[in-house]
Amino acid sequence: MGGELMSNNKQVVLKHYVTGFPKESDLFLKTATVELKIPHGCNGAVLVKNMYLSCDPYLINHMKKVEENYADSFTPGSVSYFSLIIFMGMPGMTAYAGFYEVCSPKKGDTVFISAASGAIGQLVGQFAKLMGCYVVGSAGSKDKNVGGKMLDAVLLNMNLHGRVAVCGMISQYNLDQPGGVHNLACLIIKRIRIEGYVVNDYYHLYPKFLDKVLPLVKEGKITYVEDIAEGLESAPGSLVGLFSGRNVGKQVVAVARE
Repeated sequence: MGGELMSNNKQVVLKHYVTGFPKESDLFLKTATVELKIPHGCNGAVLVKNMYLSCDPYLINHMKKVEENYADSFTPGSVSYFSLIIFMGMPGMTAYAGFYEVCSPKKGDTVFISAASGAIGQLVGQFAKLMGCYVVGSAGSKDKNVGGKMLDAVLLNMNLHGRVAVCGMISQYNLDQPGGVHNLACLIIKRIRIEGYVVNDYYHLYPKFLDKVLPLVKEGKITYVEDIAEGLESAPGSLVGLFSGRNVGKQVVAVARE
């Protein structure tokens, strides 16, 4: 190898496109040999080692079929590799944006949190308690499916001028026929506002988020639960487990400890 440093590199590969709920058999683990050296001419490039990976429900949307494109690297119906990408503070920033920016809460408000045991819900609950809100959290049934019918029930019990922030629909992602919401008349009667949001739209507020949250973490006023699986080989099971409620808190895969 001419003295160049080579290393085995594990990869999680999508075997075929996912229909319905994902299964571990939709993915497989392979090992390739890579050169730990930045190619000449790549000025400003950085070689990194992945230590932790994030498993999030939205990743299922990156495992769909390519129907049409204008890139030579893909053809309609082709199978592509995918990677699990972790964005530092993504759940925290999502919780911050949804609670403070979308819902605009005030002290004394009643706050209901679906998926309260998840990565985002566990933080929203703490934000609300610190503000002096009355907090109700739901972890749903045994499989923690808290969407769809839960939203219908909540609409019936909301106060006037209530606000609903929507950042995900894990209960709907894998359904051929997504479930409907039947109590939409409540939006009119109670003047309720429902707003969907994507965390990327709020990353300009990241410094503001850190200024608020970091002191609370250091003081022990904000805590968090992580569900850590060991080794990249556990990634398929960890990802699939999100859709059956296997995890508690933020699902993380520890690829390397050092």
